[in-house]
Amino acid sequence: MSTPPGLRRPRSSTGTLLDGVRQWLAESGAEPTPARVAQALREQGRVLGDAEVLGAARQLRSELIGSGPLEPLLADPRVTDVLVSGSDRVWVDRGGGLELTGVSFPDAAAVRRLAQRLAAVAGRRLDDARPWVDARLPDGTRLHAVLPPVAVGCTCLSLRVVRPRAFTLDELVAAGTVPPGGDRVLRALVRARLSFLVSGGTGSGKTTLLSALLGLVGPGERIVLAEDSAELRPDHPHVIRLETRPANQEGAGLVTLEDLVRQALRMRPDRLVVGEVRGPEVVHLLAALNTGHEGGCGTVHANAAADVPARLEALGTAAGLDRAALHSQLAAALSVVLHLVRDPAGRRRIDEVHVLERDPSGLVRTVPALRWRADAFVQERGWERLGELLRSHHENEERDGRDG
Repeated sequence: MSTPPGLRRPRSSTGTLLDGVRQWLAESGAEPTPARVAQALREQGRVLGDAEVLGAARQLRSELIGSGPLEPLLADPRVTDVLVSGSDRVWVDRGGGLELTGVSFPDAAAVRRLAQRLAAVAGRRLDDARPWVDARLPDGTRLHAVLPPVAVGCTCLSLRVVRPRAFTLDELVAAGTVPPGGDRVLRALVRARLSFLVSGGTGSGKTTLLSALLGLVGPGERIVLAEDSAELRPDHPHVIRLETRPANQEGAGLVTLEDLVRQALRMRPDRLVVGEVRGPEVVHLLAALNTGHEGGCGTVHANAAADVPARLEALGTAAGLDRAALHSQLAAALSVVLHLVRDPAGRRRIDEVHVLERDPSGLVRTVPALRWRADAFVQERGWERLGELLRSHHENEERDGRDG
């Protein structure tokens, strides 16, 4: 094999040495195996020991086919998010808020290379013409990246880790997300087939809680998930997963969440789940919950449980559903809102449980039923209504059992 020009000169620093190896591998089309790395080093006039060659090979393989310096962070089972805002500014979230790590990149160009390579792995384009990307990697990790000059100074890279196994409700109680005894209410909620939404801000744990609750669904039920990005991982034997798809470079092939909800309704779901209600799919979801699809659920971004009706109203009216019709459907379709927050220490917890009621004008509003306290939920005005909903299902089950 001929030697690419300009690679025989000795290098003095590790960074320059690896740059030369990268160039040799790129020009020769060779895989970064230890043997190829050793050959590239020899072509540069360097003779290194086996340990040094293997170390260089591991570093290059990590950069070329892995996630580079971020690999140890992504392998940490406690990490939920990895955020890169500069070559020496790498942050992680391990469930207690953002922490600055000691991980760094050689320079801003290395961050850009990693972002572009990850985008390519996800089958997406990331360059000056398309300076941002939102995609899912093959292992389920959610990727978002923005290149300069849109991102000032350095490429910004955000990775949301999706764990292969969902947390159980018992684990969420142990972690403090659910207060002691609160799991009994949540189990009864799922068992009663009440429709509900999990609300909260970004990173508050909505997907984690919803996955855990779906794991409580009876094994004989069929769950159909419709998601913008496949993040829900319920521990359940019968799950159908549908995921949206962006348009290709010709503008064709777009599959929206609205499309998925329509298709899901034709797939005989016992539980219809929308990963995040964020657009016109709210119309089809509310219609489904009003026509015999009990136990449907999903997540929605909101600052408080009391803001959920207004949030759904905004989405519904943008989709062409007038205000009165939206609130009529909402009153009949949705029973409970579980609202999550992150406390000042960064811990995620269920702050409130609300039920819905209609005010004298016919508009839907939420009423607090349970409020967070470290030792147990505190009952609020709406607890009586929530108790009625749970008892009604229990009584119906008992009656059906006697009739059978």
